[in-house]
Amino acid sequence: MDNMIEVKGLKKSYGSTEVLNIEELSIPKGQSFGLVGNNGAGKTTFFRLILDLIRPSGGEVLSKGSTVMLSEHWKGYTGAFLDEGFLIDYLTPEEYFDFIAKLYGLEVSTLREKLAFFDQLFNGEILGKKKYIRDLSKGNQKKVGIVGALLGDPEILVLDEPFANLDPSTQYLLRDILKKLDAETEMTMLISSHDLIHVTEFCQRIVILDHGKAIKDIRTSAETLKELEQFFIREVKEGHENGTPTEVPDQVQGAND
Repeated sequence: MDNMIEVKGLKKSYGSTEVLNIEELSIPKGQSFGLVGNNGAGKTTFFRLILDLIRPSGGEVLSKGSTVMLSEHWKGYTGAFLDEGFLIDYLTPEEYFDFIAKLYGLEVSTLREKLAFFDQLFNGEILGKKKYIRDLSKGNQKKVGIVGALLGDPEILVLDEPFANLDPSTQYLLRDILKKLDAETEMTMLISSHDLIHVTEFCQRIVILDHGKAIKDIRTSAETLKELEQFFIREVKEGHENGTPTEVPDQVQGAND
């Protein structure tokens, strides 16, 4: 199976503080790849390096065999949404989607068909409201960003915490959309999340980042959620024993309520 993303000796430091150090990691075509870890583990840094938003202190990221910081070809087949900074917030959602459609050469009719697919996700709160993106709620801004990332039918999709700020019903709708894409396309999905339940339901593989290092690489099975819960519960116990309480993903907290 061809690799879509390859990481070789990837490091990122700020001054004397190392925030990421991944010796080797490959993500093959069509794989749904989940990234989990506590706050500060390096998840967003990893995604920003993949998207050439920041430069590594060492090593490289390759997309379909080409180093991302030496080429822009990968941008044509990669869709991503990490945060509100990816949006053009002085546009309305309609203007933003039209802008993206023009980048990909989509006909108006094709754009309308694609947006209709997300009608339930929009829940009547996005289109036709004559609101600028900056005036939408955080959750609705996230919907706009995720849909924008999908409009070009990307070969690689990168989403950082896609379930955060979404109400429970919308989380399940988004999970089902991602599951459908995973089942029916060869899209390679890289998803980070604190929600262990959602990420284990559709990701074929999950990597745990801890202090910038990939310490566990799991092929998803019926036991994966339990394995992840046990890992983060152990982290909490060890943190308390050492006098340094550790933040844990939302669903692990819920598992112990």
